[in-house]
Amino acid sequence: MFIYIKGIEDDRLERPLQLIANLFFEEAELAFSKPDRDSDAVIELAMAAEGAIQVEAKLTAGNGEQHRAAYEKELQEGLTEKERFRAIRNAVSHAFLTVLQDWTGIMQKWGILTGVRPTKLLHNKLREGVDRGQAHAELEEEYMITPEKIRLMQQIVDRQLAVMPDLYDLQREVSIYIGIPFCPTKCAYCTFPAYAINGRQGSVNSFLGGLHYEMRKIGEWLKDNGIKITTLYYGGGTPTSISAEEMDMLYEEMYTSFPDVENIREITVEAGRPDTITPEKLDVLNKWNIDRISINPQSYIQETLKAIGRHHTVEETVDKYHLAREAGMNNINMDLIIGLPGEGTEEFGHTLKETEKLMPESLTVHTLSFKRASEMTRNKEKYKVADRGEVEKMMNMAEEWTGSHGYVPYYLYRQKNILGNLENVGYSMPGQESLYNIIIMEEQQTIIGLGCGASSKFIHPETGKITHFANPKDPKSYNDGFEDYTDQKISILNELFSKSSSST
Repeated sequence: MFIYIKGIEDDRLERPLQLIANLFFEEAELAFSKPDRDSDAVIELAMAAEGAIQVEAKLTAGNGEQHRAAYEKELQEGLTEKERFRAIRNAVSHAFLTVLQDWTGIMQKWGILTGVRPTKLLHNKLREGVDRGQAHAELEEEYMITPEKIRLMQQIVDRQLAVMPDLYDLQREVSIYIGIPFCPTKCAYCTFPAYAINGRQGSVNSFLGGLHYEMRKIGEWLKDNGIKITTLYYGGGTPTSISAEEMDMLYEEMYTSFPDVENIREITVEAGRPDTITPEKLDVLNKWNIDRISINPQSYIQETLKAIGRHHTVEETVDKYHLAREAGMNNINMDLIIGLPGEGTEEFGHTLKETEKLMPESLTVHTLSFKRASEMTRNKEKYKVADRGEVEKMMNMAEEWTGSHGYVPYYLYRQKNILGNLENVGYSMPGQESLYNIIIMEEQQTIIGLGCGASSKFIHPETGKITHFANPKDPKSYNDGFEDYTDQKISILNELFSKSSSST
């Protein structure tokens, strides 16, 4: 789909309009200056911003069909330049989205939102003291979010605050993310740092040496500064790809290096690939009092697993789940993905029936996203996926199934290029929610990332300003520079916590 957009003089608006166009068309190409070829549609935007923002949009399709939209909102006095631009951007997005909805007949339930964390918007309004009803009305008016999605947001916010009443008061603690960049194989949809572990033992040994160093140095800083750890999460890759002996030494390092590990609220280890789970590794988890793990089927259709590059069988998922149960794992999460190649409502219905036989404590329902660097995106013609309507039906099936089986939604996030412009929702039995998932989604606390590809998100305890820092994704680069990356993180921590403590 090729669209020529006239009337945009501020190039900062080009990216938001591109993201909105992507909600409607798989291959959306926008031109902001007169193109040298015919377009499928021309959208003329006219705006004024004196006292009030007024935006008019006129869409003329190639066949002469026309659609118009207008949006007006009063401009508050005393806005900063950044706030003023945000108001203009939202107004332009309103008009742009409306004409595209009229033209295509596609209703965007998340409105103009293209960001990852919609629930954070509601949290912010409630923290500011906005009445719940007023907050809902503002979200609907400002972002064009439908009442259905606002209800889901409120349900999730309520659950999060019930599970973590002190969610807004965790700024002087931190959480830790530890990235293990190895997997048995690389899945077709994956863009996480994940390297096939076979034949890479030298890389594994070097990487683990660097990771132990990071843990020791960060642990020293936490102890020296009296900073507690709220949650700790081992992700990747697949953290259970390494050997039982290596896992044992890693968790021993955790207990040795980090402060007050016995009182960390939650420690999670992703064991997402069933083919990495062994009795010996479960024994190690038990030894170090870790009982929250993920075992991720993604689908219970064997042909699908083969197509996406997962080399385990459906039976192995079930067997390893029961093995983990027998070993005493009492908080198991399982991930399902809606919209995998070749799957529709019938296949997803089968996956839900198989899930019912196991009933894990939590279930994360993802909607397939075509991530830019994934094998699936590079070779889209190989992977036939369901259309928007069927994907939405599958999401509704998941919502109905979880509700009827006692699960409640407790976190939500969205991704670019997600099928049907839908969302990923974490469901759990009440009281079994992942605290780490809540913290990372609502950005209420600093998360220190250790290991290969681990991203740190430093949140100023008072201003809330976010500073990002990422370790390199490939093991060699990580091994060459882990000391430097550790020093840089400690420097940021010193800046954040020393300033905030001196002002209290």
